[in-house]
Amino acid sequence: MHRSIRTLLSAAACMAVLVVSGTAARAAYPDRPIRLIIPWSVGGSTDMLGRVLAEGMGKRLGTAVVVENKPGATGTIGYAQVARADRDGYTLLLGTNSTFAIAPHFYHALPYDTDKDFAAIGMIGANQQVLCVRPDEPYKTLSDLVAAAKARPGAISYASSGVGGSSHLATELLMAMTNIDMLHVPYRGGAPAVQGILGGQTQVGFVDISVAEPLIRAGKLRALGTSGTRRADLLPDVPTLSEAGAPGFESLTTFGLFAPAGMPAELVRKLNGVLNDVLRDPQTRAQLAAQGFELNGGAPEAYRTYAKTESRKWGTLIEQRGIKLP
Repeated sequence: MHRSIRTLLSAAACMAVLVVSGTAARAAYPDRPIRLIIPWSVGGSTDMLGRVLAEGMGKRLGTAVVVENKPGATGTIGYAQVARADRDGYTLLLGTNSTFAIAPHFYHALPYDTDKDFAAIGMIGANQQVLCVRPDEPYKTLSDLVAAAKARPGAISYASSGVGGSSHLATELLMAMTNIDMLHVPYRGGAPAVQGILGGQTQVGFVDISVAEPLIRAGKLRALGTSGTRRADLLPDVPTLSEAGAPGFESLTTFGLFAPAGMPAELVRKLNGVLNDVLRDPQTRAQLAAQGFELNGGAPEAYRTYAKTESRKWGTLIEQRGIKLP
């Protein structure tokens, strides 16, 4: 009897030590470098954004935030790695809506559950796209393009970065909202798609604003409209597509910070505070604004709600348009 009581007291003492140790470890967080997984290749807009944020967050956390690029399968390879990581705050994910809101509707055997395996840290911001044509094309406005497409259904070709990519789905959304039909020409990435437009192999396409803006300024592309609900700061003279004839149109590349689900709430709050502090920094805002990023930040709960709404939006479009991977 006495032995059983001593055993129970000993076990309780051990549990208390573990709880105190775990709390102390979190209080000391971080005490080693943090990994930021970017599920896209080096050199793209997501990679550039991630490196700016890693530097800013590292300074505020007092440790290195090390970027690791894990590209492949529309970002799902990087997501899978983070879903399997320890929930200790030392592995973070820079997510985009092309993966958390679009990819699950195409890849039905993912090794993770988008809704259950990730904790939202916070929204970062968005990057608009620009609907572009070459200057020698006859389309000077969205109305011109819509009229021509209705007169010759399927005759006008549009470039995209690939089936299921953001530029493809933006065009599908535009066609659905304007009741037109154009011929899809998918490329293997955004850069070849832009070259397809510049070279005349295709006639129109959505281009990330950071890529489109210098080409528009140089007279190599003409902008028919931007994809946000308000005019882009980089191209204030270009109307939104909603203004130009597709009321309510919105298609953005959005970015946010995630961690593995189950991470302690105090670490989520800490990282959210650090992220928002970086996004408020004037130097960071100016650096990213020059690349077309519109920063907003916010609470984890707001980002979680946004992610679900965005997934429903694109899932509905994919189903209604019957879009499938080749």
